[in-house]
Amino acid sequence: MKSSFSPPNFAGSHPCRVDGLVVSIVSHGHGASVQELIWTLARLNAGVIVRVVLTLNLPEAEPVPPAEGWPFVFQIIHNAHPAGFGANHNRALAGATEPFVCVLNPDVELAGHDPFVALVRSANLPGTGCAYPVQIDRQGRLQDSERELPTPWVLWRRRALGLRETKVDWVNAACLVLPQPVWQELGGFDEAYFMYCEDVDLCLRLRLSGWDIVRVPVQLVHTGQRASHRRWAHLRWHVQSLIRLWRSPVYRQACQLLRGEAAGKGTIGRS
Repeated sequence: MKSSFSPPNFAGSHPCRVDGLVVSIVSHGHGASVQELIWTLARLNAGVIVRVVLTLNLPEAEPVPPAEGWPFVFQIIHNAHPAGFGANHNRALAGATEPFVCVLNPDVELAGHDPFVALVRSANLPGTGCAYPVQIDRQGRLQDSERELPTPWVLWRRRALGLRETKVDWVNAACLVLPQPVWQELGGFDEAYFMYCEDVDLCLRLRLSGWDIVRVPVQLVHTGQRASHRRWAHLRWHVQSLIRLWRSPVYRQACQLLRGEAAGKGTIGRS
C-alpha cells in the first residue's frame, strides 16, 4: 500500500448484510493460546462467524479440531518467512466476500461469551466504519486500548509524567470488526508499518474518510503485553513506525482534522 493518502468518497452507508463474518488471527508461536481461542470461537459461535483464517507466522503445530469438527470454514496459512502484522492480515483477508471482516489478536480471551454478534450489528449501523469491544485484563481492570493521537508531547506526558490520555483518537487492533466494503476501500493496513502504528494509521484513515469508530458494550480479555517495553528490537521497530507515522500525509491531515473539531467532538467511542 502506498503511504500517500487521499480520502475516498464512500462515507455514509454500506450495503452490508448481517449474515457473515471472517476472522483473521495471526500466531507468532502462540500455540496453546491459539488452540484455546479457536476452540472457544467454535464453542460460542452463534452463527455470525462463517470463516476463520489462521496465519502461522512462525513454525508451530496446527490447532486440533474439536470432535464435532469446526462450525465454520477453517483455513491455515503457513508463512515460509515471517511477515509484519499488517501484511499478514491483509493477505488473510484479501478477496474476502463476507459482509464483515475481523482482525483478532491471538492473545485475547472471550470470557465465556461471544461478542461478535453485537460487534457486527454495530458495524452494520449507517456511518460506522469500525466496531470494537471494551478490553479488560484477567483481573477485570480496564485496559488502555483507547488512545490519544501519539504526538511527541502525548508520549512524553505518558512515559515521563505517568499521565493517562483524556481523549480517544484511535483504538488498538486486538479486536476490530469492519464492514468488508470499508476494509476493501481503505486497502486494509498500510504494510509500510512493521509491528507498530498500523492500527493508529487505520483509525486515522477511517476518521479522515468520515467513518465512525464505535465502542460496543461487550468485553474481552486482552492478556498481551507490549514487547517494545522489554525487547530492544521491538523498541526500534516502534520508534521507526512512529517516525514514519509523523512524516505521513495521513498524520498531517489527521492533526488538521482534530484541531478543527470542537472540544470533545474528536473523541471516538460512542456506544
